[in-house]
Amino acid sequence: MHEAILPPGWPRPSGYSNGVLAEGRWLAIAGQIGWNAQHELATGFLAQSERALENVVAILRAAGGGPEHLVRLTWYLTDRRAYLANLAALGAIYRRAVGAHYPAMTAVEVRALIEPEALVEIEATAVLPATA
Repeated sequence: MHEAILPPGWPRPSGYSNGVLAEGRWLAIAGQIGWNAQHELATGFLAQSERALENVVAILRAAGGGPEHLVRLTWYLTDRRAYLANLAALGAIYRRAVGAHYPAMTAVEVRALIEPEALVEIEATAVLPATA
């Protein structure tokens, strides 16, 4: 079970939660970039963002969970202007991959990522239901 936390009097954030309270099995997902299983990198910021989110969801599914179990996402971006200029398109990509579930999120601009052509890397934390 996950509960979005909203302090009294705070406006509801758009596209994320300020905090998420969860109980269950904790899953740490390493930073995912926009490549496929053959390590072929997608072209462009939006395509890499979509593939990185799909990779996060694939790992969730392999662990027996789904996007609804995400409690935190951290986006590492090499160009914050590209992120801000594409918010509407990113929102549509996010909803296709994750749905209408909004965990706590942070976006950080970095100078570079380890994979030279990567433009975005997404790290995630999920809490899956406890097993019997």
